[in-house]
Amino acid sequence: MGHTYDTIIIGAGHNGLVAAAYLAKQGKKVLVLERRAIVGGTVVTESFGEGFTVDSVQTGGMLRPDIIKDLKLSQYGLDTSEKSVRSTRPSFISLQPDGNHLTLDVEPIKRFSEKDAARWPEFVRFMDKAAKILEKAYATILPRLPKDFDLRDGIGLAKWGVELRLAGRKDMLNFIRALPMSAQELAEEYFESEAVKGAVASLGIHGFTLGSMSAGTGYTLIHNWMNRGGMAHVNVGRAGEITQTLANAVKSFGGEIRTEAEVKSIQVDRYTCSGVVLENGEEIKAEKVISAADPKHTLLKLVGAQDLPPEFVWHTQSIKMRGSVAKVHLLTDGRHGIPKGTLVLAPSVKYLERAYDAAKYGEISEKPYLEVTTSGNAVSIHFQFAPYALRNSEWKMESGKIAELAIKTLEAYFPALHASRITHHIITPLDLEQTYGLTEGDINHGQLMLDQFLFMRPIPGWSNHKTPIDNLYLCGSGVHGGGGVGGAAGRNIAKVLK
Repeated sequence: MGHTYDTIIIGAGHNGLVAAAYLAKQGKKVLVLERRAIVGGTVVTESFGEGFTVDSVQTGGMLRPDIIKDLKLSQYGLDTSEKSVRSTRPSFISLQPDGNHLTLDVEPIKRFSEKDAARWPEFVRFMDKAAKILEKAYATILPRLPKDFDLRDGIGLAKWGVELRLAGRKDMLNFIRALPMSAQELAEEYFESEAVKGAVASLGIHGFTLGSMSAGTGYTLIHNWMNRGGMAHVNVGRAGEITQTLANAVKSFGGEIRTEAEVKSIQVDRYTCSGVVLENGEEIKAEKVISAADPKHTLLKLVGAQDLPPEFVWHTQSIKMRGSVAKVHLLTDGRHGIPKGTLVLAPSVKYLERAYDAAKYGEISEKPYLEVTTSGNAVSIHFQFAPYALRNSEWKMESGKIAELAIKTLEAYFPALHASRITHHIITPLDLEQTYGLTEGDINHGQLMLDQFLFMRPIPGWSNHKTPIDNLYLCGSGVHGGGGVGGAAGRNIAKVLK
C-alpha cells in the first residue's frame, strides 16, 4: 500500500502539470504519475540522435498569459507572454507551384490581390477579437446543461455573455456566424485570391480530420488562431521548455512527479474513486483523482464500463477521435534552403479538400497538406491526411510511405533539401497512440467539432470536468477548454476543485 495524497493526477502532459501546479500552490499534497520516462506528453522536445532535437508532436506554442502570471513561471525562465511573442512573430508562408510563394502580410499579398491586401488588417482585427471571445469561453466553467444549474454556473456564463456583448454588435454577430461556417466560407468573407483563401483555410483543418469545406472549420480556424496568437507557430523548438518549467513549478510548490509510473486502473467502489493501481501492482490512495489522459482511455480502460452508467458508456464510446496526423522529422546539415517561419502546402481550398478526401476512405493522401517548421538543422513536417484507421493496410507497413511522400513533396519546392538530409524520424498515428498515449492518434483527445465543443465536450451534459464517479475528474485536452498548448483545461479543473 502506497502513500495517501490529496490529489493524484494521471499524465504529466501540459494540462496535467498546470493542474498539479495550481493545486500544489494551494497547499494540496499532489502526485503526478507519468507513463513515459519524460514529462510533457505531446508538448515535449525530444532527441532522436546526436544533434537531432525537435518538438516531436506539438510545435512550440505558448501557455495562456494568466497561467504564466498565476504560477509565476517567469521565475523559472519561461518567457512566452503574448507581448514577447507578438513582438517577434514569425512569417507564415504558403508555398505556390510556380515558386512565387505567398507570405501572409499586407505588402506580399498585394502581388496576389490588391483587394485582399486591403482586407487583411480587418481580417486580423476580427480574428484577434474572435480569439479573445473564445478564450473567455474556455475560461468559463460550463454547467452540466440541462442538469445541476446553480448560481455559480450562472455567474460564469453571465461574465462570458458580457464579454460577448462588449465585443460590439457587429463582431458579436460575426463571431456567432463564423462558428458553424466552413473555413472556405470564412475565408471567402474577406478574400478573393485562391492562394490567400487556401493559406487561411489551412489553419482551420490543422490537427483535425476535417476538410476546408466542412461545417465547423470556421470554429477550428478561430481555435487554432487563439492558440497560436495568429497564423504562425511561435516558440518553435521550445515546446519542452513549457512543460519542463511547469514540472519545476510543481516541485517548487511541494508537488511530486513520478515518471515511468503507468496507471493500470482507477480504483472504484460503488461509484466512488479512492485511488489508482500502477502496472507494477502498487496501489496509491488519494481523496481525488484527476486524469489528464483522453476521456475514452480514462473512462473505458482505466475505470471500465462495468463501473459506469450504461448511457454514459454509450456516449463515451461515441466520442469521435479520428486521428489523421503524422510527423516526419529530418536531420540535415543545415543547407536545406527552407526559410524560417511556418510554411504550408495549401495552394487552394480545393487542394486541401482533395487531401482530406483520401482520409474519408481510409487512405493516405497522395497530395497531402503539409506544414513545415525548422529548428537548428532539423526540419519538421506535419503531414495530413494520414488516417489512424487504414482501410487496406496497417501502419507498421506504411510508415516508409509517409516519409517518402513528405520528403518528395517538399523537395519539389526546396531542391537543396535532398543533398542536405542526414537521417529522419517518423511518427505515425499508431505511434501517437502507443508512445504518446493518444487514443486513435488524436492529438486533441477528441475531434473539435460542432457536436463536441462547449457544452458537449467531452460528451453532452458533462462539460464541467466531473464524471459519474465521485472524486474522479478530467482535465486533459478532451474536455472543454482543451486542444492546443494553452493549458486552459488544466487551469479550469483547479477552479472547479477550489
